[in-house]
Amino acid sequence: MSSERTEVQVRPGVESDLDALTDIYNHYVRETPITFDTAVFSPEERRPWLLSHPEDGPHRLMVAEERDSEGTSQRTQRILGYATSSPHRPKAAYATSVEVTIYLAPDAGGRGVGTLLYKALFEALAGEDLHRAYAGIAQPNEASVRLHERFGFRYVGTYREVGRKFGRYWDVAWYEKEL
Repeated sequence: MSSERTEVQVRPGVESDLDALTDIYNHYVRETPITFDTAVFSPEERRPWLLSHPEDGPHRLMVAEERDSEGTSQRTQRILGYATSSPHRPKAAYATSVEVTIYLAPDAGGRGVGTLLYKALFEALAGEDLHRAYAGIAQPNEASVRLHERFGFRYVGTYREVGRKFGRYWDVAWYEKEL
């Protein structure tokens, strides 16, 4: 057994993260109804998405990475997941609302990574001119519901059978949080 210790750090996402972030997202495209995208993306196709989340402003990208914490130097081992705040809707009156989401590497769940990501995201958004955050959770997804409720989101309603993927229809439960 290795004595090497690791820690998780959260930081703003950067362009060099694009390949790893695309790999994480594509897992959910291929394997789950969590996203309603049905075709995988190349990193180049995902670049506009990444660039739409600068290090400041209301639309952020926070990345959790696992780092080797032995000794004095730290090197990134891998990206465990990411959280974003994105425009809720494109019309100007929605500018003070964001939609938030988290995607974790398939083996990173249950380790508190989602909690670290949302904590960092909401701290980063605290000084922004924002009023509400919204999250759409494809059902069933109890882990995501628990995470959002832990951060003060409250259930506001369900779009029934709103998306079709893998030959069936899926509900999306919507949650909101005051910012």
